[in-house]
Amino acid sequence: MAFTTEDIESLNRQFRGIPPQEIISWAIKNGKNPVVTTNFRPYEVTILHAVSDVNTDIPVIWCDTGYNTPQTYKHAEELISRLGLNIKHYVPLQTSAHRDAIMGIPQIDDPMHVIFTEQVKLEPFRRAMKEHKPDVWFTNLRKGQTAHRDSLDVLSLSSDGVLKVSPFYYWSDTQLDFYLAEYKLPNEHKYFDPTKVLENRECGLHT
Repeated sequence: MAFTTEDIESLNRQFRGIPPQEIISWAIKNGKNPVVTTNFRPYEVTILHAVSDVNTDIPVIWCDTGYNTPQTYKHAEELISRLGLNIKHYVPLQTSAHRDAIMGIPQIDDPMHVIFTEQVKLEPFRRAMKEHKPDVWFTNLRKGQTAHRDSLDVLSLSSDGVLKVSPFYYWSDTQLDFYLAEYKLPNEHKYFDPTKVLENRECGLHT
């Protein structure tokens, strides 16, 4: 599947206001090897539910930093079981206990934070993508999250040409809350990402 910039712009105009499951179905039909990525942060359940509602066999890549809250881990286990997710769990090559003894969690202005981010997020993510080799990548990116994400759309291309599909891109928290209520889905807000620290800061996966 190869799309030009003009193709993607035209499709994005068509996909405004289209239900997420319809966008997901379109992407699956036009791709060969789709994956979903998740970190089980707040509202991640929406993309996981929408994709699994269309196809439960799609690999769900979870790059677990090792620093999630107990609530996030319990939430993840609940969703994996309830939605029947085809979970593919990736963790850093070094344990969090080992890393904590050496560097802890560096502040974002500390040069060691770049190394920390590489170890706990970027390397596991690259490893996962190398193993799965997706041509379609479902994400829960939304407009308003970061300055960079505001420049994207429902469809966008990653730096290596993978088609990123964000079916909930234009949805607000309020709309997502209605979605959760409609399908009686749980949410969890006690979440911590040690690579971002600030909510509006990119971690490196989507740049």
